[in-house]
Formats: sequence, C-alpha cells, structure tokens
Amino acid sequence: MMIRNTVTKSSKRSFSVLSSLKATEQSSSKTKSTKEVKYENLSEAQRAYLSRVIRVDQAGELGANYIYAGQYFILANKYPHLKPVLKHMWEQEIHHHNTFNNLQIKNRVRPSLLTPFWKVGAFAMGAGTALISPRAAMACTEAVETVIGGHYNEQLRCLNNQYNLDKSDNSGVGQTEEVKSLIANIKQFRDDELEHLNTAIEHDSHLAVPYYLLTESIKGICRVAIWGAERI
Repeated sequence: MMIRNTVTKSSKRSFSVLSSLKATEQSSSKTKSTKEVKYENLSEAQRAYLSRVIRVDQAGELGANYIYAGQYFILANKYPHLKPVLKHMWEQEIHHHNTFNNLQIKNRVRPSLLTPFWKVGAFAMGAGTALISPRAAMACTEAVETVIGGHYNEQLRCLNNQYNLDKSDNSGVGQTEEVKSLIANIKQFRDDELEHLNTAIEHDSHLAVPYYLLTESIKGICRVAIWGAERI
C-alpha cells in the first residue's frame, strides 16, 4: 500500500513538472511567434500619401453618409419596401465613416477644409435625386459607387505596390501592420460599395429618367470632390 502511494505521489510530481515545462515552452513559442517584425521607416512621400488616403476617404464616406441620409429622409416612409434596403446601405456607410474618423484622429490627419460643403452638397444630392423618383435615387447610388469603387481600387494598387518595406532583420520585404490594416479596411469597404452598386442596378437604376444625364453629372461631381478633398 505504501509502495502504491509512493508511486502515485511520484507520478503526480512528474506530471506537474512536465506540465510546467510544457507551459513554459508554449509561452516561449507564443512570444517568439508574436514578436513584432520591424521595418525600415516610411519616406516622407509615403507618409504624406497615407495622410492623403485617410483624409479623402474620410471625406468621401462622410459624403456617402449624407447622400443616404437624404435618400432615406425622402423615400423611407413613402416607399416602405425601400426602407430596409436604404437603411442597410446607410448603416454600412456610417461604419465606413466612423472607421476613417478614428484613423484620422489616431494619425493626426487634418480633415478636409471643404467638409461643410460635403455635408450640404451630399444631402442635397441624395434628397434631390430621391425627389425625382426612387429610380433616380438608385441611379445616383450607381454613379457614386462606381466612382468610389474605382477610387478605392487605385488606392489598393498604390498601397500594394509602393509600401513593401525592407525588414530590419534582412529577411525580406513586407508591409507594416498599419498598412496591412488600412488595405484590409479599404478592400472591405470597396466590396461594400460594389454591393451597393449592384443593389442600385437591381432596383432599376438604369430605368431612371434622365439616366445618362444624372449618372454622368454625378460621376463628374464625385471626381471633382475627390480631387478637392485630397488637396484642400
């Protein structure tokens, strides 16, 4: 009986020691795997471009937010079947805007000086096209999201091509976590915008009157707004 107890106690001690060693190894392995990789510093031009991306995208999502606010204000009660559709797209734009707001604050990026104009102009665009007809509002959405989707694709090309930095341990090149996170956000938001574009087409945006006048005019306004927000 004493022998059995001794063996049991010895086994428990061995198990305790092995468990402790295993936990230590796992902790050490985890520390190594999560060790932060350091990269060369961004150039002034690269930092300036990142600030420009955050500023223009914050302004763009602010504009989109107000466009959907205008559309929702006019159409939600008059056309109840459109209410959940507009609400879904609007909520996504609010999320996009909040994300870039946080990035703007975190990175101390100056907001566009034209922000008050984006608010007024975007709400007027959303409400104005909605007053024409639901199809005109959808044509507005199609035009805006076409331009924004292309704009995001241009940013992704630049970020993927111009932000591969040398690692400090000479193990190759890669992107900082900051750049990776920005790319991931832009990709997701780009996909959301293209979803909105498809939603607009599904809701007969092409049947809006006058379709080409509306869409081409709005595309032109969006391109001018992007140019201004990047620089002013």
